[in-house]
Formats: sequence, C-alpha cells, structure tokens
Amino acid sequence: MSKLVTVLTAVHGPGAHHLPDAYKSLLSQDLPDGWDWEWVIQQDGETDDVSPHVPDDPRVKFGQGRAGRAAMARTLGLSRAQGDYIKVLDADDMLTPGALARDLTALLSNPGVSWATSRVLDYLPDGSTLGFDQDPPEGVIHRGAVLDHWKAHDYRAQVHPATLFMRRDLLLALGGWMALPASEDTGLLLALNAVSRGWFTAETGLLYRKWPGQVTNHAAHVDQGEREARMAVIEARASVLASLEGWRFNTD
Repeated sequence: MSKLVTVLTAVHGPGAHHLPDAYKSLLSQDLPDGWDWEWVIQQDGETDDVSPHVPDDPRVKFGQGRAGRAAMARTLGLSRAQGDYIKVLDADDMLTPGALARDLTALLSNPGVSWATSRVLDYLPDGSTLGFDQDPPEGVIHRGAVLDHWKAHDYRAQVHPATLFMRRDLLLALGGWMALPASEDTGLLLALNAVSRGWFTAETGLLYRKWPGQVTNHAAHVDQGEREARMAVIEARASVLASLEGWRFNTD
C-alpha cells in the first residue's frame, strides 16, 4: 500500500469554479516511489453549488458541513484525512509541478523538520505573476524566526501559510486551525514555528490566485479592530507555546 500525502482544501460556493484548475495542478505532481496523494475537499456549507465542480477521481474525497468559515471546514476535513502528511491547497490556488515532492523530500531528508513552506507567486487576473521580495534563503527555519519577522513587519510573515505542508500528528496536537474569521492559517503557521523547525523551498511551489471574489478582498478582512484582535491572539498563542517546557517537536 502506498504511503499517503493528504491535500486538504476548504471551499465555498463562490470559489468552487476554481476547483478544476486546482485539480489539474494536482495531476502534475510526481511523488517519490511508494507515495501517492489523496485530495480531501471540505465544503464550508451544505449547498448544491460545489459538488458539480468536484472531479470524478477515486483519490478525491468530498464532504460537507455547517458553514463556519475556512478554519472549521479544514478541521472537519482533517477528520477524513488518511495521510501522515497534510498539504494545504486553497480552492482557488494551484500547485506548481513538483511542489508536493519537494515538500515531502524536505521533511524526509531533514530530521527535526516537521513542516515546510515554499515560494509563492501571485497569479493575477491577466495571467501574469508577481513575486514577494522578502523570501528567506532556502533551508531550515528555526523556532521563533517566523514570529520575530511577523512582529517586525506589521504582522506579515516571511513565508506564506497557504503553502504549508506538515506532519499530521503535529497538526492534530496543535488543534488544527485557529477559530478565527480570518488569518487562521497564519495562526497555525506561527504555532508550528513555536514548537518545531520548518523548511523553506526557494523554488516556486504555489500560484496564489488574485480575484475579486476571494475572502481577503472583503472589507471585513481589513477592519482595524478585528485585525488587531486576530493578531493579538495569534501572537499570544505562539508565545505561550514557545514558553512551555517540554512542548517541543523534534527541534534543535
């Protein structure tokens, strides 16, 4: 039986039409011998507007649940994940060829590394791409490094949480994604970095689609009061995890 990587996607109706592009990007993935992937798609809600876009593939597992935003959907989807490793893929994004293999190899080849991220390119409506100018060098990301950068750069991390690849047992130990209306993936990224080393791959691993309907374009996402509350609890959680004696996950 193949060893398994679970690709986990939360989706709601407005973004469902992008699922076929995400699926095509999955079909471009080549994993090492003995490994395969499954795709767990979890709808945030129980409407009928997502299922028509779900590919007919035995490796694809589609489920629905009460609407509660991305953090709840991902955590519900996690209940059906069979892989030892979890790869996040937002419904409107696309993996680049080889991204899964690079993530997996980073963890298998570097003892003590429990999660990985990679370079991202924004994928603009006209088909052009735009890079990020603060990528770290390829290699190990030491405990606390993401939190330090995030606090010093107006709550913007040097690595993108939409590219996260992580050990399933560590993800479960941390309780999945933070129960926040947004930035739930940033909260998870900082929690992972508080207790374990990570890895950054300099080769582009994700095309991050920019389009008018994405959640981060909504006015509520930049509401100053809510943003300050999200950042405060994310920082507090990461700081507490970092301070707990014995709460280390194969660290240096």
